[in-house]
Amino acid sequence: MPHPLLPRDESYARGLALFERLHGEHSGKQLAQSREQLCPDFLTMTMQWAFAGVLDRPGLDLATRELVVIGSCVTLGYALPQLRAHIEAALVAGASREQILETILQTMFYAGGAAVNNALGVAAEVFGVAEESA
Repeated sequence: MPHPLLPRDESYARGLALFERLHGEHSGKQLAQSREQLCPDFLTMTMQWAFAGVLDRPGLDLATRELVVIGSCVTLGYALPQLRAHIEAALVAGASREQILETILQTMFYAGGAAVNNALGVAAEVFGVAEESA
């Protein structure tokens, strides 16, 4: 018997509103929509816990929170689709290109040069900066 779906309550609505504000029609929305059919509870948990429960907390502004997430994605090294979504969200939240690049560079000694180089490649794509062929 399949597991019943989690209820989508006020925290879901609050999280979804913040998600729409940050991701709009960007790649984050595409990532979320790709999970809706497969596992709707994942999307419910994301909206209720990650967006309403964590990102919507007082204490840090949204741009700073997005910069922290960018640093985390770089350090993981394999979260490149999420990195793209959070670079886009950081720009929406008011972070500058310089702040985003400095956040990525800050992880150099913790994440390693390869992870930082890959993250800079994603940032270049989001910023629309052409990269020279190696």
